[in-house]
Amino acid sequence: MTKLVVPDGCVDLIWGPGGPHVAGPDTGPMPVRLAPGDRYAAVRFRPGAVGEVFGVPVEALRDQRVPLDDLGEPGRLTVEAVTARTGSPEAVTAEAIQDVLAVRLRAAPRPDPAAPAIAEALRAGRNIGEVAWDLGLGERQLHRRCVRAFGYGPKVLQRVVRFQRALRLARRGLTLAEVALASGYADQAHMANEVRRLAGVPMGRLVSPAAARTP
Repeated sequence: MTKLVVPDGCVDLIWGPGGPHVAGPDTGPMPVRLAPGDRYAAVRFRPGAVGEVFGVPVEALRDQRVPLDDLGEPGRLTVEAVTARTGSPEAVTAEAIQDVLAVRLRAAPRPDPAAPAIAEALRAGRNIGEVAWDLGLGERQLHRRCVRAFGYGPKVLQRVVRFQRALRLARRGLTLAEVALASGYADQAHMANEVRRLAGVPMGRLVSPAAARTP
């Protein structure tokens, strides 16, 4: 079975059959193969929250699936600490991963404190110039801070958070025309093009048939 993972701005630490790996912030669809009996444990960092807890800038993880051991000492220490807590790689739980990461987060440089406000403002439909103005930044400064915090610039972040808002509204049962209007797209065709660029499939494939109604 193949599951389609679509961009959401998050970074995940996933413990699965192939070993622990970090899933960076995506800018397009990522198909994942799942086999019967596969067991996964994971912890998700909200957009802008990961900082450099894995010892690399978040932009280095963009569109990547990186084995934790490949991330140098932070990755090795995380593997050792989680395994020590659970006794074996097969017994790893999300709670054990979270406990270890909490310790690492306290030791790592803090994420940009403005990151949640940036993401929320773009999700609410404010344009990039307005967000930069509200923060007392130039647009180039905002771009640099977004890349450091989210792994990509504000234009990509805006597209991702708008897409995720549209996906949530479609799953609540709004018509696609209503979703496009409420999410800040120019029209339904604009939304359809953006969804295909980000997810690789139309909106109807991402929601249940009952929820993806058309006018």
